[in-house]
Amino acid sequence: MMRTARIASVTCLVLCLAASRVAAQIDPAVAGQWTSVAPVPFNSSALHLLPTGKVLLYGVYASGGSDVGLWDPDTAITSLVPLPGYNVFCSGHAFLADGRLFIAGGHIANDVGVPNASIYDAVSNTWTAAPNMNAGRWYPTATTLASGDVLVLSGEIDTTIGINSLPQVFQAASGTWRNLTSAQLYVDLYPRVHLAPNGQVFNSAPSQTTRYLDASGTGAWTVVAATNTPGFRDYGSSVMYDDGKVLVMGGDDPPTNSAEVIDLNAPTPAWRLVAPMANARRQLNATLLPDGKVLVTGGTSGPGFDNASTPVYAAEMWDPATELWTTMASAQAPRLYHSAALLLPDGRVLTTGGDDITQVELYSPPYLFAGARPTITSAPAAVSFGQSYLVETPDAANIAKVTWIRLGSVTHAFDMNQRINSLSFSPAAGGLNVVSPSNPNLAPPGHYLLFILNANGVPSIAKIVQLGSSALPDVIVTSLSYASGIFTSTVKNQGTAAIPAGTDIGVAYFVDGVYRTWGGVSGPLAAGASVTIGTNGGPYTIRNGTHTITAFVDDENRFAESDETNNKLSQLITVGAPNALPDVIVTSLSYASGIFTSTVKNQGTAATPAGTDIGVAYSVDGVYRTWGGVSGPLAAGASVTIGSNGGPYTIPRGTHTITAFVDDVNRFAESDETNNKLSQPITIP
Repeated sequence: MMRTARIASVTCLVLCLAASRVAAQIDPAVAGQWTSVAPVPFNSSALHLLPTGKVLLYGVYASGGSDVGLWDPDTAITSLVPLPGYNVFCSGHAFLADGRLFIAGGHIANDVGVPNASIYDAVSNTWTAAPNMNAGRWYPTATTLASGDVLVLSGEIDTTIGINSLPQVFQAASGTWRNLTSAQLYVDLYPRVHLAPNGQVFNSAPSQTTRYLDASGTGAWTVVAATNTPGFRDYGSSVMYDDGKVLVMGGDDPPTNSAEVIDLNAPTPAWRLVAPMANARRQLNATLLPDGKVLVTGGTSGPGFDNASTPVYAAEMWDPATELWTTMASAQAPRLYHSAALLLPDGRVLTTGGDDITQVELYSPPYLFAGARPTITSAPAAVSFGQSYLVETPDAANIAKVTWIRLGSVTHAFDMNQRINSLSFSPAAGGLNVVSPSNPNLAPPGHYLLFILNANGVPSIAKIVQLGSSALPDVIVTSLSYASGIFTSTVKNQGTAAIPAGTDIGVAYFVDGVYRTWGGVSGPLAAGASVTIGTNGGPYTIRNGTHTITAFVDDENRFAESDETNNKLSQLITVGAPNALPDVIVTSLSYASGIFTSTVKNQGTAATPAGTDIGVAYSVDGVYRTWGGVSGPLAAGASVTIGSNGGPYTIPRGTHTITAFVDDVNRFAESDETNNKLSQPITIP
């Protein structure tokens, strides 16, 4: 009886502990939370976070050139986009410094690649062909270098020749290829490659032998170190989780749960085993998070290329501070071959794919359940290397960490573009002074998700910031006026690049520091060009008295500029009494070859009404003959020349009297309605 009671007690204890662990996993503040949203309309294999905040994805196998879409994180809706012109499935990809997506290679059939390269511009929503590579590449890797050029490595030509052994560098400035003829090597398909602090690229996996490639000149390989885990980490993953520090995990057949790290900053870098994952995995994805942790999702634990009978649903989180893994919440959909995972600006992780799986799931890490989020109210759209810049936030006093993560570009269990930097910062009036990396080997030029994190480790929603652009627009307001409720400004682009086509050039108008209305036109605006911007948001009547009016161009930071601090122009304006009225007179009158020309001055105390015609009737010897006119407003004190809009009139020979009668049909009220005519004699020979 006592033995039975003890067994019951032990059983109860085990069940209670198990229930406690389950509860911990269910608690989103501990394990995070998965949610499903609308499915994508086609099977996909790759995800690319664009500088616009939307996600480019495309199909698998034969549909890699015909199923191309943009997924919107705000709505979970996929819209179709123009096609690239060939099949980009199984390509390599990385972002150029200006935010365009560079794609190398693609698919003809399994193990047969195309030599094509192309560039997708998210702003103009267009594809542009780049010069072909030396030969086809199927399963290549693309890596952005410190120069902004892109290294393309490996990829299969076809089933006869095999792997393309010639590394090539796409030179972004000239749009040409540079061949690394001294570095020809049969490198694994989809090699895991990271730009290292020494400026070389580090090949971390899948081979057990890891190497540096010096991409300068004609190229050179050197061996760095061998990993400790035997086997071949195909369809495992690799991340650079800190400057020069790399973590590899999973892969191989049968899959492994092992993980290793290497510090490339060390005098003699060497691989070191860390705690293994709870689950063996291949076909997994590894995603860098704003707090510096690494999220691993999906994969299969069973033997074989893509064992669909042993999916791993539970996510795992690796903490670089402890080098330990924690099992997180479980997804609903199996994520195997051709699955992808991507960090979004709001801190969630988007997961898609796996052959024949269109279900979309979003993972919210525990930090999204740890209290209120800090906010970034403003950040520059572009910064230079080593620049100190203001990030405006009301939460500056509670910020413990600032990071940014390069926009993701992921396929086949590897994100070719993601990397993270922890940024130095200090308190400033209205926010934080943040300093961008000074070394492009640590942060190559391009676009990054900028996060601020509070003392609880909760990240803000990111601002997308461009690092290291050399040619940018710079808009300023060169003139500002106000009349009868209408603001008018002149905006000049004094930068070195045009404002992108289709991008709004907006101006916010303020009175005494309070926003009142707006105006805008659509780009492009060429470097050196100016444009007049009126009032699109409706007129605003300024009350009587002296006020400060301000025009603030690009107030919503729709495009990056070389100088984000010079966008305002302010000036004083005095608005007259309610009975202030215009008073138009004709100050000069002439006639030649059938054309009358007059000068009209508004000598009143208010402008003529906006949009109201200022008309002049021309008479000869007291008989109306033709007319001219312009559209108001005409500011108080201003003059305007008015010709003959109603057609020419030939005055016969002799001496005559010509008359100009301004506002002859009384279209607007004046302070003096009796002084609108000017007459003078004229002799026609």
